[in-house]
Amino acid sequence: MIILVDMDDVLADFDGEMYRRWKEKHPDKFIVPPSERTKFYLREEMPEEYGDLIKEIYSSPGFVENLPEIPGGIDAVKEFSDLGHQVFICTSPLILYRNNVLEKYLWVEKHLGTEWTQRLILTRDKTLIKGDILIDDKPEITGSKTPEWEHIIFDRSYNRYVKDKKRMSGWKSKQEVLGF
Repeated sequence: MIILVDMDDVLADFDGEMYRRWKEKHPDKFIVPPSERTKFYLREEMPEEYGDLIKEIYSSPGFVENLPEIPGGIDAVKEFSDLGHQVFICTSPLILYRNNVLEKYLWVEKHLGTEWTQRLILTRDKTLIKGDILIDDKPEITGSKTPEWEHIIFDRSYNRYVKDKKRMSGWKSKQEVLGF
């Protein structure tokens, strides 16, 4: 089986680090609490004038490279691989890619080892990638093709409106949802 796993907010805690840095840099400015998010992109729920401040944080050097792990994610992808599945990290680079692309490779190397950098797929269109399942927090994944993979939702407050797909409520639920 080919298993595709998203990186941001599935393996790496992008939003958690974003919130932490926002509170550190802008303690007096409002931010929508994670549990109240209803949109995939944080900037869509924030005052428009905060847009550049948000971009400044997530595009800063070291942001992606130093993201903390989502508990259980690293062990899960290694376990999938040990079970004989072909596992790839399938992630979309940010439009502000200057630090993002390199740091995604550095993050994978740091948390999974150099050999896993060969399993990193960077694409803005995940529908072009062949696989059996894609574990991703993005509620709707569209692109130029009809995907061959089954989209497994990795639970977040902003994707709970999706009712017609399997859902993982964290990595502890992998066996229950995936059956292995």
